Amino acid sequence: MAAPLSDGERRKQISVRGIAGLGDVAEVRKSFNRHLHFTLVKDRNVATPRDYYFALAHTVRDHLVGRWIRTQQHYYERDPKRIYYLSLEFYMGRTLQNTMVNLGLQNACDEAIYQLGLDLEELEEIEEDAGLGNGGLGRLAACFLDSMATLGLAAYGYGIRYEFGIFNQKIVDGWQVEEADDWLRYGNPWEKARPEYMLPVHFYGRVDHTPDGVKWVDTQVVLAMPYDTPVPGYKNNTVNTMRLWSAKAPNDFNLQEFNVGDYIEAVLDRNLAENISRVLYPNDNFFEGKELRLKQEYFVVAATLQDIIRRFKSSKFGCRDPVRTCFETFPDKVAIQLNDTHPALSIPELMRILVDVEKVDWDKAWEITKRTCAYTNHTVLPEALERWPVSMFEKLLPRHLEIIYALNQMHLDRVAALYPGDIDRLRRMSVIEEGDCKRINMAHLCVIGSHAVNGVARIHSDIVKNSVFKDFYELEPEKFQNKTNGITPRRWLLLCNPGLADVIAEKIGEGFITDLSQLKKLLDFINNETFIRDVAKVKQENKLKFAAYLEEQYKVKINPSSMFDVQVKRIHEYKRQLLNCLHAVTLYNRIRSDSSKSFVPRTIMIGGKAAPGYHMAKMIIKLITSIGEVINNDPYVGDRLKVIFLENYRVSLAEKVIPAADLSQQISTAGTEASGTGNMKFMVNGALTIGTMDGANVEMAEEAGEENLFIFGMRVEDVEALDRQGYNAREYYERLPELRQAIDQISSGFFSPREPGCFRDLVNMLLYHDRFKVFADYEAYMKCQGQVDQLFMDPREWTKKVIRNIACSGKFSSDRTITEYAREIWGVEPSATKIPPPNLPRD
Repeated sequence: MAAPLSDGERRKQISVRGIAGLGDVAEVRKSFNRHLHFTLVKDRNVATPRDYYFALAHTVRDHLVGRWIRTQQHYYERDPKRIYYLSLEFYMGRTLQNTMVNLGLQNACDEAIYQLGLDLEELEEIEEDAGLGNGGLGRLAACFLDSMATLGLAAYGYGIRYEFGIFNQKIVDGWQVEEADDWLRYGNPWEKARPEYMLPVHFYGRVDHTPDGVKWVDTQVVLAMPYDTPVPGYKNNTVNTMRLWSAKAPNDFNLQEFNVGDYIEAVLDRNLAENISRVLYPNDNFFEGKELRLKQEYFVVAATLQDIIRRFKSSKFGCRDPVRTCFETFPDKVAIQLNDTHPALSIPELMRILVDVEKVDWDKAWEITKRTCAYTNHTVLPEALERWPVSMFEKLLPRHLEIIYALNQMHLDRVAALYPGDIDRLRRMSVIEEGDCKRINMAHLCVIGSHAVNGVARIHSDIVKNSVFKDFYELEPEKFQNKTNGITPRRWLLLCNPGLADVIAEKIGEGFITDLSQLKKLLDFINNETFIRDVAKVKQENKLKFAAYLEEQYKVKINPSSMFDVQVKRIHEYKRQLLNCLHAVTLYNRIRSDSSKSFVPRTIMIGGKAAPGYHMAKMIIKLITSIGEVINNDPYVGDRLKVIFLENYRVSLAEKVIPAADLSQQISTAGTEASGTGNMKFMVNGALTIGTMDGANVEMAEEAGEENLFIFGMRVEDVEALDRQGYNAREYYERLPELRQAIDQISSGFFSPREPGCFRDLVNMLLYHDRFKVFADYEAYMKCQGQVDQLFMDPREWTKKVIRNIACSGKFSSDRTITEYAREIWGVEPSATKIPPPNLPRD
């Protein structure tokens, strides 16, 4: 088998990224050397690889700054409606390569770095991932920022600059161990601190009702310091801003204690304030009701709304004086998108500012708030819904509690008028949940305070309307929409799979990069032998490259011609990594029982992080590693089957594994995965999907034809029917001998000989309280995996299906998603206008 092309060789080939102009190369070299000598190694004779990375990052950043300033000037002159995307998570990954791709600089940098005797890819590997998110929700926010800039929208991402992002995962003796992610320890060349825009955020205190209105007094102040990161669109010279807030104690913080004499203690207490932006809560699809988390949620909202209102009032470049004082036009100039319920406090905070500070009439303020805010729901799992104790609010945000009570009363009066005597409906629809502990249901607050509520895939939006918010849908059906998620084709095709992007561009041109629906043109080439061969060759090169990476990083040798069967996502019972484990054990047993039979060789790769407090998820990781330990060391099996746990799965690892995958596992219980976006990344990168009819899988099957995916298992209605009759896992265990054998092996300690009882809890869960019905889909899944094997043995037919999937993946671009948000929720139109670059005069 041919070795993969070296990057030096590939660089010599004509690429979709365009040939670098010699002038550009010389300019990059000059700039690189200047940064290296003057900004980095003034006092050292020898540069380290990290110095080279920083010199290159600063060189590339220089190309951003002029465009960034010009973009902001452009917005202030035209005064468009501004979009504010509020999210507690932005899972950005690395920035260097993405910036080079979007500015069209990659070839010039590649050539310049090569001429300097360095390797671009090695420098890219030095950059830390900005892991300020847990998974899908935070990565979606990152894709959306890319698309908003590419579509020329005046958009801003607002979040928290966590000092420690999602933990680094180490596997020790098969168990997950967490390490702090100190991503800022070497500095971050992509951010710019903006102390001149520092803002106060208030907590605690009490509320005074005075003749001049309501005053929130005796509060504790924390300062919010903004750090701005440029977000470039693709080759359109637009550079938007992601502004992340960091918490700082004010200088007089707790220094009243000084008078008591404990000055040192008082200064040390400043940490309490600054802890707000210290660390990302590492839970995905699970609500943790800690006061620090509520502080984070209010911190980002309070700082952001002050910024939004300042910009609304002045709205002239470089001007701080208010130009607008009337808030009538606020919703025409401002759209606030709430990414899940985490920024829900935007609703009472905007009401507080309008009513208490700006003296807007209550009803008018409520109308403005609703017209401004829109809410995206990301999950239907009950344990994920935010429900904050009223007692915590009373202490931390007393004024907001009053406002929420007043809003709820207004809302319930309306419901009571429409449904007289329906007390049960009032209870179901209240923002305040009565009970032992009174709670505020943040999702209900978002629904009543927004003009639009959307799910993130068609099937999910239907569940939102028909079950999660059924009563609210009956009340205001016009509010509810669907916006199927998407991914940015820049990072998830051009950047991570340049070989495939080249092959596609050769056939249909480069238009697909900003209009992914153009991939449909590839349908004309499904039977084109050259194209089939080229697509298969790119996949094989990606597999060889990833196999080499695994060997270097994990010291595992894998068979590059085996099927790369990949499931990468957060570890959660509903995502059913356990079903994948049962398949691996069953395959192992089949190989053991009949070694003369021919088997399609497979490398099963599972990766993902478990929330540190989620016992069952950590147990699932231990099971995967234990199964791998036995299978991978069984000489009887050889290289026909390998099970590998991909440690510390993150954006930069996704960029390597996804282009190399043959099979993508999307096997959640129908009705539990809101959308999924990994499924889309695999599809556009030429992996075939084995999956249930859940989330966006449904629409992927619709686009490509169900026969071109491997769809199995229960549909939503089957799951509901099984719930009604009562799910009995034992019945499947008794009836299916292969399932029983696998479960008995796991239970008896076959995979954990040193600790035979290790997996008893896990087996007990599967048999007696499995909410996600793993056994119910086992038989259909095994059968479907048999069909996968059959097709894989016919490489030509397999690749034809791959091409069809790629050709039909155009819908799943975040450009399409954002265009729909823009037109149907925010009331703005995307623009294809290119802002003139900094070296040309403005029109």
